[in-house]
Amino acid sequence: MTETTGYSGRGLVRIKNLHLDSMEEDVLYHLALGTKTHNLPAVFGDIKFVCVGGSPNRMRAFAQILHKELGLTGDGEGLAALCAGTDRYATYRAGPLLSISHGMGIPSISIVLHELIKLLHHAKCGDVTIIRIGTSGGLGIEAGSVVTTDTAVDNSFKPGFEQVVLDDVVVRSTELDTDLVEELLACSKETPDFPTLIGRTMCTYDFYEGQGRLDRALCSFSSEKKLEYLRRAYDAGVRSIEFAALCGLCGPKAAVICVALLEGDQIRAPREVLREYQQRPQCLIAAFIWKRLGPRPPAGNALVSSN
Repeated sequence: MTETTGYSGRGLVRIKNLHLDSMEEDVLYHLALGTKTHNLPAVFGDIKFVCVGGSPNRMRAFAQILHKELGLTGDGEGLAALCAGTDRYATYRAGPLLSISHGMGIPSISIVLHELIKLLHHAKCGDVTIIRIGTSGGLGIEAGSVVTTDTAVDNSFKPGFEQVVLDDVVVRSTELDTDLVEELLACSKETPDFPTLIGRTMCTYDFYEGQGRLDRALCSFSSEKKLEYLRRAYDAGVRSIEFAALCGLCGPKAAVICVALLEGDQIRAPREVLREYQQRPQCLIAAFIWKRLGPRPPAGNALVSSN
């Protein structure tokens, strides 16, 4: 069974779940929010961009930097978590941007995406763009390259995400919005000089076995077999490998932008190099937001000069 998007009508987020209409209250448990306890349209109704990423500290830092770049009141250093009643996910806001951590792996990101989409729906948000930013492994590309995903594929290089619902296997589309992908690539011209490209992202279920790493606790295959598999992945258009790619069923236009930390198993680059790599997707998103909102400020902005 194949499911399609639930996004329609004037850019509003439409939930494909009639059961929610009959509920007296919808508790977004892992975000510590609810339709009775919070005025969601007042707090979140004007959100236009949502960025999700694994690390709470990274998403807080990104919100602080965007706070400064957008010229908002204060320096952003004391930015408070909007969902302070939970330690599951960290949520911060900078003007029209919502910056949320999603933890590691598909199960964790699935939980927050369900509640995030419901949040945007209850808040009556319109024309929202959701972008996952993060890190990944690279395939046939230079370390530090920023890959904008056009399609997420599974371990068999097929464009789809399988989820068992009751006893049905549901296949959900993982194709992302082509126009948004091209727009993000065009915005790379506004960022510092680092390689950017469009490619497929292979999304696996875990960090070690799913990605075919040789440095895991248990390994039953040879390095030759791994290389043969990766060659086939490259021929299928895969340029990055991770285990948290965004599913296209979310509704609003969605994209995935990851920086490749390495091509191989072990991450040996110095911390300062990795820190600069991790800022590259953030630079690209900052350029994208400024393009959508208006003219970009002069060179020497907080993202580029930040450590």
